[in-house]
Amino acid sequence: MTLQYQLKEGNYHLYDMSTPASKVTGEHRLRLKTDNVAIAFDVRTGVLHEHGSPVRIQSWATTARRRLRAAGALESANDIVVVSGPLPVDEINKCLRINGYCRRMFTRLATLPHGKRIERTRAA
Repeated sequence: MTLQYQLKEGNYHLYDMSTPASKVTGEHRLRLKTDNVAIAFDVRTGVLHEHGSPVRIQSWATTARRRLRAAGALESANDIVVVSGPLPVDEINKCLRINGYCRRMFTRLATLPHGKRIERTRAA
């Protein structure tokens, strides 16, 4: 399954690019529509664990950390990081495509532009 986020009308749309495009709309299967995106990953390796709506991802991370701590894997539990907000679509998609990219994005998080910035056209 090949997933890709697109920003449309101020919302993030997650499409399954491995499905055929609709003959009516020309779009691939819509998997998620959300106003912000959250990404859960391992801070040491940058490996992506989960992505999607912030509420679901925070819940997943809390449960995963609790289970890891119960199993005695404190370090692994502490390595799970969740980043959420209006992130740039190209950065989110790189996290999905490139193994370990989340760590690189995390180090540059403070300098990333607002993900929903709308470019205004200049009046002639």
